[in-house]
Amino acid sequence: MSVKRPKVAVVGSFMMDLVVKAERRPRVGETLVGEEFGMFIGGKGTNQAIAAARLGAEVHMIGRLGQDQFGDIFIESLQKDNIHTDFIVRDTEVGTGVGTPVIDADGNNSIIIIPRANMRLTIANVEKAASAIAEADVLLLQLEIPIESSKRAAEIARENSTAVILNPAPACQIPNEFLEFVDYLTPNEIETEMLTGVKVSDQSGTEQAARILLDKGMSAVVLTLGSRGTLLLTENTTASVPAHKVNVVDTTAAGDAFCGGFAFGLAQGQKLTEAVRCGNAAGALAVTVMGAEPSMPTSEAVRELLNQ
Repeated sequence: MSVKRPKVAVVGSFMMDLVVKAERRPRVGETLVGEEFGMFIGGKGTNQAIAAARLGAEVHMIGRLGQDQFGDIFIESLQKDNIHTDFIVRDTEVGTGVGTPVIDADGNNSIIIIPRANMRLTIANVEKAASAIAEADVLLLQLEIPIESSKRAAEIARENSTAVILNPAPACQIPNEFLEFVDYLTPNEIETEMLTGVKVSDQSGTEQAARILLDKGMSAVVLTLGSRGTLLLTENTTASVPAHKVNVVDTTAAGDAFCGGFAFGLAQGQKLTEAVRCGNAAGALAVTVMGAEPSMPTSEAVRELLNQ
């Protein structure tokens, strides 16, 4: 008897990451000698698509690249991970998005992104990919593309009973008429505070903020809290899932790995808490490797960590 392969559609971004590692961030006007440099494909949509694919999902990536060398690298890399690229548009006027992560000695990162072609993904581009969204078990969305395009993708998903995960990053205010099409929201601490105005430095504040978000109509809110693990809140469940203890090298894309793992778990039919555990393990493994794409873990690595 064949096992159905879970299907995930990702409508999201592409960012060529030019990563710098240094002991600390430079002060204003200072020139600082760094320690390492790397160039990796990234962008929240790309990272989440790769994470889900490496865990075993069949993935369609929907987005907009430049008609440039960076765009060519993305297409080649995605296809190596067996990700469908049929609905990726190549923009002849604006180049591929670029990100500049800076990693300090503790592995913490801060990033400047220049979205470029990502912000030209249109509703019409999304509608051409309606078949991929309709056939998916889960649709993954973020906010590095125009919000109206993400909303349209969520509408198509709802019309076809495809579950919708929104990773509300970068942090911004989200219209309620968009959130009504979202089933699962996965903000981190900064995004949660911006969306709710509530500090999440302790358990009480974290649960209060999660309740505010849940009341907007989602089936579940999953707050990713870094070393504090994850808080899952539904109407009937409040569960804290602890973080794994790992050696932190680079926190870039840890949240994306979580989202990819969580989406894979849901698409596979796992219970909600098990899908969160899958995401937690993927996110933990991601921080042990420098760079976004190289850090997205395999299914074998996630299973091994979960079994420890």
